[in-house]
Amino acid sequence: MLGKQAKVLSDQQIKAVLGSLQSGRNALRNRVMFLLTLHGLRAVEVANIEISMVVDAEKKVGEEIRLENKACKMLSGRVIYMNKMLKDALVQYLEERKNNPSKYLVVTERSEKFSANAVAVFFQRLYRRLGFQGVSSHSGRRTFITKAARKISLVGGSLRDVQLLAGHASLNSTQLYVLHDVDAQRKVVQAIY
Repeated sequence: MLGKQAKVLSDQQIKAVLGSLQSGRNALRNRVMFLLTLHGLRAVEVANIEISMVVDAEKKVGEEIRLENKACKMLSGRVIYMNKMLKDALVQYLEERKNNPSKYLVVTERSEKFSANAVAVFFQRLYRRLGFQGVSSHSGRRTFITKAARKISLVGGSLRDVQLLAGHASLNSTQLYVLHDVDAQRKVVQAIY
């Protein structure tokens, strides 16, 4: 088992974060950063993702993130499909920052991109301000993997699909992210017999 793991965010916590990111300085950028973690991106990937990885040939936000190896940990590039909330936020954010020449998606006011450490610090401060305990920049990723693992069979997929979305070389790595659910264990046994 991994050492101390980031906690999975509850639906209530996700709503609280989204509510806190509705306004204020850099609200759209910050919302995009959070939603990227809820799509399984690591802090280093949020820092390194480029605009070209989220837009299509016509420079419009596409239906997927084509996360290239150069943006990832251990060359774990992958395709991640976007939900409507992230796509809408990206459209608004890219319109807001259309005059910024940086190729990177997530920019600061003083430089062309965030560092992975700055992304981690951003989330640490955000979650501390909201009073969350045991969460980190990795909590969004762990939440994504756990939720995807619980729902993948409902759409005809398998844990292998979750592994690919997470960018893990091994299914063993993916399973370490998935939070167990005793109630679900009870229900599945009842459903089988």
